[in-house]
Amino acid sequence: MRATFILLFISCSICFSQKKQSKGDRLFFQYAYKQAIVSYEEDLAKGYLDIAQYLNLADSYYQVDNYKKASETYLDVLSNDIALDSIMDSHRFNKMLQSLSKTGNQNKIDSLLKSNKNVFSNELLENVKFNEELLNSNISSDLEYQIFNLNSNSPQGDFSPAFYNNKLLFTSGRPKTKKQKYAPSGQAYLDIFEGTPDAVGQLATATIFKELKDSDFHKATPYFSNELSSLLYVLSNTSEGELLFDDNGKNALAIGMKPQNGEFRFLLRDLSTSFYYPFYDANSGKLYFSAKLDDSYGGTDIYFVYTNNGQIMSAPINLGPRVNSPGNEIAPYVFENSLYFSSDIFYGLGGMDVYKTNFESEDSFSIPVNLGGEINSDKDDFGFIIKNKGDGLLGYFSSNRTGGKGDDDIYGFLVDQKPGLKTLTLRGKISEPYGNEKVIENAAVRLLKSDGTVISEITSNEDGMYRFEIPWREEVILQASKERYSMYTKKMVVVTGDEQETTFDVDIGLSLYDDLVEEKEGQTVIKLRKFFFKKSKSAITPEIAIELNKVVEAVNSFPNIQLRIETHTDSRGGSSTNFRLTQARSDAIKKYLLANGVSGTNILYSIGYGEDKILNNCTNGVFCLELLHKQNQRSLIVVLNDNVLFQ
Repeated sequence: MRATFILLFISCSICFSQKKQSKGDRLFFQYAYKQAIVSYEEDLAKGYLDIAQYLNLADSYYQVDNYKKASETYLDVLSNDIALDSIMDSHRFNKMLQSLSKTGNQNKIDSLLKSNKNVFSNELLENVKFNEELLNSNISSDLEYQIFNLNSNSPQGDFSPAFYNNKLLFTSGRPKTKKQKYAPSGQAYLDIFEGTPDAVGQLATATIFKELKDSDFHKATPYFSNELSSLLYVLSNTSEGELLFDDNGKNALAIGMKPQNGEFRFLLRDLSTSFYYPFYDANSGKLYFSAKLDDSYGGTDIYFVYTNNGQIMSAPINLGPRVNSPGNEIAPYVFENSLYFSSDIFYGLGGMDVYKTNFESEDSFSIPVNLGGEINSDKDDFGFIIKNKGDGLLGYFSSNRTGGKGDDDIYGFLVDQKPGLKTLTLRGKISEPYGNEKVIENAAVRLLKSDGTVISEITSNEDGMYRFEIPWREEVILQASKERYSMYTKKMVVVTGDEQETTFDVDIGLSLYDDLVEEKEGQTVIKLRKFFFKKSKSAITPEIAIELNKVVEAVNSFPNIQLRIETHTDSRGGSSTNFRLTQARSDAIKKYLLANGVSGTNILYSIGYGEDKILNNCTNGVFCLELLHKQNQRSLIVVLNDNVLFQ
């Protein structure tokens, strides 16, 4: 009854309530979501909540996993035509879709995506389509995981594992002596702990990591760089042992670095902005991290800055919409040309899921792929790390999945190959096949199933490049075409053995029709170098064959082309003899073309004209130089349907 009353009262409160302070606001911004819900619901019943507060209530429902009420509240805002780019932004749109996903309302998700395409980037919509198909395809990774809960986990939150020489570091909210309580979580302020894994990666015990200066406040999410001989980690902004606050009373988290034989220094620090999950990639010199900055696509995004031996050398650079989304992206980790990270974007298996994307260039990525049901669960999975161990791989991640010891637990895993569901990537360049390297942009490129159903369709870019990434298939058909160009079709049967991700480079040549034909004697003909039969002969010589092969290629490129073969001779010799000779030569050309794959349906006529169509004055009885007589000796391959070929 109470819930029904609130829902009935909502539209009135949205339309008519005036801005009024609520106790729920203070509780909400202190992350006390359960208490905020109680306060907001009381004010809602009195008609006091404005739109912003009402959305805070929706967010509070979301934070305490009451997805039914969260989705109902978000949807009610949408039904009142609130602008998505003002209050109901894309980040809340993601929470709404995530809530609908949790309540099994996929049809509503599909409807909202279709009617609100402008909310998301094209990259995000591609990511959605790809991962939904991948997760619904029943494609397994074919990997055998050995996943285990660490014995060192506590009843509090344990997360963000990091390799540290032969040890494992992690973050924990377990209590410490003289440690203040952190009010929003009710646990101790976060600190960094260490332990030594055994031969199979299990961690039995853990102790405080003592190589950092003690603090009464947060130290968390460590990453150790061998190349810098330094530990990077997150910590509360403090000064002389006291918390620092911005003008709005906010205390944010900074990223600092402690060299093993040097002094601590801040790397990224802003009193109004929190920075999370540092990761240093020695190969590129980039320091990756998560933050919510002005150009974020939703919640926290993954950024990087260029560094010089740990010194920040650039402003933060957003990884872009292929990786970042209207959700929250955290915990970047680079391993063997792949970027692993976690996101709570709505199409995942749980809340936070781990994804993998591959570096295609310095600033572009493949479609992020959900790691699947072994690593990801219906809860939050994040903080993924991995390294080589013997003939296989050892990794760790954090999860609050059912069956754990605490709020978040750290899990270890052993696996033979890189985690991930099977995908198939086809990429290449489309160009004209004449050796001039002229690329073809805006060509239509399609991937088809074996029955001809279109899997995906794109156009080549300004550099003639195309790229597909699809869930794994053993057989596909690749097609490419463009107006007045030839059609390319190739059936591909993919055999990969044990590879988990396969990329095929397939360059495509498309012939431009206008490059293959020319105008001669008032008609369109296949463009050939002039060739001559031996005197009084009709045999196809190797030199003639070279030219006729061009006709074969033209027919292969344009299978609907219709041809007439016509041969002419000069005026020397008898008229009837010349007719027989040219007819024999046209028939020899037809025979050669048929023997080399040209269909009989492409050749409508094979005609010998003899000396009927002399091009110059070298008629019977007129003396001419050999050069002039040779002008009349010719064979033409005429295109009969040139005017309708592309209709």
